[in-house]
Amino acid sequence: MEPVTTAEAAVQRQLDGELRLVQQAILMVASHATPRVLVAGLRLGEAILDPARRMALESGVRVFPAWTADEQHLDIRVEGLHP
Repeated sequence: MEPVTTAEAAVQRQLDGELRLVQQAILMVASHATPRVLVAGLRLGEAILDPARRMALESGVRVFPAWTADEQHLDIRVEGLHP
């Protein structure tokens, strides 16, 4: 087993944090607390998009990716299936 570098650990923490933000948005929409949520400015959004889609499907909501104008960040919009 290879040792984890500080940079790898930092990236993993950021991935975990961004996925947690999207998961919380999914839970808010799924619980009908709000009809939609935009999680904006995700630096690693593309890497969490597939897990986010799976979580959304399991929760009965949808996620939509939207690249920012500079294409360096990804916003993820979470919406209920029936607006």
